[in-house]
Parts: sequence; C-alpha cells; structure tokens
Amino acid sequence: MSKSVNKVILVGNLTRDPEMRYTGTQTAIAKLGIATNESRKDQESGEWRDFPEYHNVTYFGKLAEIVEKYLKKGAKIYVEGRLRTSKYEDKNTGATKYSTEVIGSELLMLGGRQEGQQSNDSSPSSTSDNPFPEDDSGPGLTDDDVPF
Repeated sequence: MSKSVNKVILVGNLTRDPEMRYTGTQTAIAKLGIATNESRKDQESGEWRDFPEYHNVTYFGKLAEIVEKYLKKGAKIYVEGRLRTSKYEDKNTGATKYSTEVIGSELLMLGGRQEGQQSNDSSPSSTSDNPFPEDDSGPGLTDDDVPF
C-alpha cells in the first residue's frame, strides 16, 4: 500500500467572525474564513502587488471552543490541517458542484491580543509563539535571483 500526504499550512487573517454550531452530541464546530496573500509582480504594471486567496477552515471539538473564545475578524492565525472536498448537487440547476475546505488540526494565534480579549495568563497563545517573525531582515530576492 502506498502512502499519501494531505497537509495544508496557512498563515493569514480571519475574514469574518467564526460561525459556531454544535452537533446533537454537543461537539463544537467552528467555521471560519482566512485570507492569505501572495506577493508577485503585476505583469502589466511591473509593480509588486498582493494577490489574495480565500480559504474556508473548519475546527471541531476543543479547538473549535478555543476559536469561539479567542478569535475575531482580523485575527492573524497559523493553521495546519488537511483538505476535504465535498460533492453536492445545485438545487437550482441540478449541476454537480464541489466545495473544498481545510479541516484544522493545529492552531496558533499570532500577533498581539485582539480588542476585547481577556488579559489573563490562561490564554492558549502569545506573540512569542509566532513561527514567522515580522522582521524581514533576510536578503531580498528579485525575479533575477529565481532560477525558473
């Protein structure tokens, strides 16, 4: 049997407050949207621009409860998870549609405390957890430096 990998890592900002719901057995489910940016040169203007990409992420159980308690629109987070694609039929057209989301398994809250967040020491994350520091002191790369 061959091994396969289904892993996603995202660092971005919440595009909306998390949407919470609970299963019949009271398992928490948190759905959120995350925006990431890819910086690249615009082909027409030659200027560097950010091109946003939007992702749907779902957390279950304890992580969903943490999302509900600590995250709001605009929060910067690190997400690890796996892709899940669902197939459904459009009720209006009858066409088959697909929806892809990230099922989150890890979560780090990046940046400072969000407005209205409690300042006690029981918070599950702090700014020191940031695996990607804001300091861009490394060497800058240009298109000429990339071998492809």
